[in-house]
Amino acid sequence: MTKGYEFYGAEVSYFSGKVRAYMRYKRIPFSEITPTREIYRNVILARVGWPVIPVVVTPEDETWQDSSEIIDHFEARFPEPTIYPEGAKQKFAALLIETWADEWLKMPAMHYRWTKNRDFAISEFGRLSRPDLDEAGQRAVGEETAKPFAGALPALGVTPVTGPAIETSYEGLLAELDAHFAKHDFLFGTRPSIADFGLYGPLYAHQYRDPASGEIMKRLAPKVAEWVQRMTKPPHPKGGAFLGQDEVPETLKPVLARIAREYLPVLLKTAEALTAHVEAHPELIAGKQPLPRALGMHEFELEGARDKRAIFTFDLWMLQRPLDFLASLRGSEREAVLSMLKQTGGELLADFPPYPRLTRRQFQLVVE
Repeated sequence: MTKGYEFYGAEVSYFSGKVRAYMRYKRIPFSEITPTREIYRNVILARVGWPVIPVVVTPEDETWQDSSEIIDHFEARFPEPTIYPEGAKQKFAALLIETWADEWLKMPAMHYRWTKNRDFAISEFGRLSRPDLDEAGQRAVGEETAKPFAGALPALGVTPVTGPAIETSYEGLLAELDAHFAKHDFLFGTRPSIADFGLYGPLYAHQYRDPASGEIMKRLAPKVAEWVQRMTKPPHPKGGAFLGQDEVPETLKPVLARIAREYLPVLLKTAEALTAHVEAHPELIAGKQPLPRALGMHEFELEGARDKRAIFTFDLWMLQRPLDFLASLRGSEREAVLSMLKQTGGELLADFPPYPRLTRRQFQLVVE
């Protein structure tokens, strides 16, 4: 296969960062194409049906969309070295961290971008969308392009009430990760895993690259900033190894505990809401209609602050990845994962209430 892959993405984009870092590590041949207004209209809308990045077009003219699906398609074609650990504890933890990084870390990513880096983000959006315009014209386009992103903050739970709590939580996470990366190159050893790529999305595109957030990271967590740099320019592409004996470092346990404490209650409420919604809308069964992206609002708590955020259905599609893996385990492997969950407060994941199974068809989320 000589022709490379077309990668429609942008440095400013959360999920573009996840996929780009993966392709660089795996040395997959690709060309990155900036999603200008014309590209969105003529390529992305034509292929996917809605404006989204990243998108990959393969040498065979297939269209891939969604960062996890893109990476898994690539893993099937470029299997060595795998980014999925073989050990039960490591793989479950990696899949859980990917889910949390993809979905929950949108909250601090969007909070910092639109409360501390707004001017920079607007300039970036304008420059990317209309490179043909002068600075004033790009600014006007950037302001318009930014509206739906900045307007999404309340749905994500980013409000004046939760803002200080989001910062407390994020700074606590930085401290935990800084302690981990002081001892390990990546989350599970000297090879990046799917969890590293998931975490890199928000921590690079929003928190490292945006100037005010970048200053905070470099000042509070220099080892995290060094990890971002390793992920951006991998020192050993296709190299490295996961820790032996299925070791999940003690330095990662606080991060897993944070996921259980902050995100698991939201996932449980989301599963309850989805089950009720599908029961009330039987036309959704068997994928007859796409699921809505959100099912109203629910209350959540973060660092003592309470407010409301949207009930996002996509979180549960991502959650199926670690839950399916856990369900496949037997004997000592399952017991090892359950022990790890008990140590980090995530026991409810082992007995997560069933909810309608989700899949993606024609780039939309549906009930299977």
